Amino acid sequence: MRYLRFLPFLFLSLFVHAQEEVVHSVYFDFDKFNLDDKQGDELIKFVKAIDSTRIESIQIFGYTDDVGKEAYNYKLSTKRATVIQNKMIESGIKNKIIVTIEGKGRILIDDDIVENLPEKRSKNRRVDVVMNLKPLPKIEIPGFYNSIQKKHIVGDHIYLDNILFDRGSSKLTPKAKAELDKIAKQLFKYKTLEFEIQGHVCCTPPYQKEAIDRDTRKRALSTNRAEAVYKYLIFKRISKTRMTFKGYGNTVPLGKGAEYDRRVELVISKV
Repeated sequence: MRYLRFLPFLFLSLFVHAQEEVVHSVYFDFDKFNLDDKQGDELIKFVKAIDSTRIESIQIFGYTDDVGKEAYNYKLSTKRATVIQNKMIESGIKNKIIVTIEGKGRILIDDDIVENLPEKRSKNRRVDVVMNLKPLPKIEIPGFYNSIQKKHIVGDHIYLDNILFDRGSSKLTPKAKAELDKIAKQLFKYKTLEFEIQGHVCCTPPYQKEAIDRDTRKRALSTNRAEAVYKYLIFKRISKTRMTFKGYGNTVPLGKGAEYDRRVELVISKV
């Protein structure tokens, strides 16, 4: 992506390459190396817009057009690079991370084939400030699993195929208890994991979030299902401090059918 902005006495450009390198160019008038107020302000804006914690190093390269002698242009390009360095230090950049300040002299062009030669030369009268950035931290998105994994992140869902309930019931089936026995062993292995036990129901009208538990006669079926798993894991000696439970009614359907919405799942809250 490239951003262009035109000013009376300079031309500034900023582009991002692969999100790891940012280049800002300051363009100078012919045979000049001093910064005017607008140039300085734009440079400082550029510096402040960068996340300072990501700056690994900075390189400053000065250039000139191809008019004049090579030795003179080399000195002029070095002066341009140095004035940019000084302005950046003045703005708060630490000198030690500026690893390169180099005048590269003139940029040669073939004036026989270049269209709009004056504009081309004006773009060569510049300093490039190259910000080398540390990679952004990897963003991890919570996932869905059917067993406890070696590594989890907060928000991971553990959907347990066999922890399903009969319609209107919060009683654990033999299959569910066998599944929870396996889960308990895994939880003993990964002792730092904390989680919420989430209960769900199916088959209620859209206006009725919760279902009635046929055993208690109360409209708290999803909560009762989550609590049943909670109590069973306590029975299997999983610490209460690692668990909470909550009913979500019919608000989180899987879209796989009613049977699969009569479920309980674990959601990792701390790793």
